[in-house]
Amino acid sequence: MPVSNSVDRDGGTDEVAGDGLPINELFYSLQGEGTLAGVPSVFVRTSGCNLRCWFCDSYHTSWEPTHAWMDLEAILAEIESYEAADHVVLTGGEPMLHEACVDLLEALDERGYHTTVETNGTIYRDAPIDLASVSPKLESSTPTPERAPDDADAGQWEDRHENDRIDLEALARLVETYEFQLKFVVTDGDDLPEVLELLASLREAAAVPIRDDDVLLMPEGATRERLEETRDRVARLAMDHGFRYTPRLHVDLWNDAPET
Repeated sequence: MPVSNSVDRDGGTDEVAGDGLPINELFYSLQGEGTLAGVPSVFVRTSGCNLRCWFCDSYHTSWEPTHAWMDLEAILAEIESYEAADHVVLTGGEPMLHEACVDLLEALDERGYHTTVETNGTIYRDAPIDLASVSPKLESSTPTPERAPDDADAGQWEDRHENDRIDLEALARLVETYEFQLKFVVTDGDDLPEVLELLASLREAAAVPIRDDDVLLMPEGATRERLEETRDRVARLAMDHGFRYTPRLHVDLWNDAPET
C-alpha cells in the first residue's frame, strides 16, 4: 500500500485531525511467530516506535518510519475484505503508541475478530485484546555505532533505547490484564541470564502466575541466512530451560519479503 514519511522520527507521529492510524502495511498472511504460528491472519502494521532495536525487522516503522494515514472505517473495510480471516494482528513499530489503536481494537471485538497485539511491553492501554504478545527488549537489542542499520543514527538512540526498553510496571499490567505470551528475541546463551533475571522480577511484581510455558524464545534474524546461524542454539536454550521455542515461519517461507 502507499506510504508517506510523515512520521515524527523521535517515535511519535504528526497525527492529523480525525480518527485514524499511521499504517505502514495492511495485508493477509500466516502468523509467523508465537503460540498461534500458522494461523491465517490480517496484519495491521502501524508506523512509529519508541525504541530502536538494531536488528528491527520492520525498519520502515522505526528507523525510517513511513506510512499512509487511514481512518478507522477504511482500515476495517480492508480487514473485512479478507473474508477467510477471523484473526487480526495489530503490530508495528509499537502500536500501543497510538490512542486510536483502542478504538480499532474495540471495533474488531464488536465484529467478532480474535485480536493479537504485538508490543514491546513499555506501554499499557485498556482495550479488548485476546492475546498480548509481549516482547521485552534485552540489552542485546540496544543500537550502538558498531551494531545499527546502515545509515542509521545510532548515537542519538543508544542511551534512550537502553533507558526505556524495560518498564516493569507496564509489563506487570499487561500480563495481569490479558492472556499473554512473553516472546524474547535471543541470539545466544549470553542473553539467557537477563531473560531469567527479568522473569524473576516480573514474577515478583505481577499478581498472576507466569509459567515457563508462557515464555517463548525466538531466534534473532530477519533473513533465512541469519536464522540458520541462530535458530539451532536458541532451540537448544529453550529445551535446556523448559521454555517454548517459536519459529519465524514467515521468514522460513518468504525470507524478508514485505507484507509477509
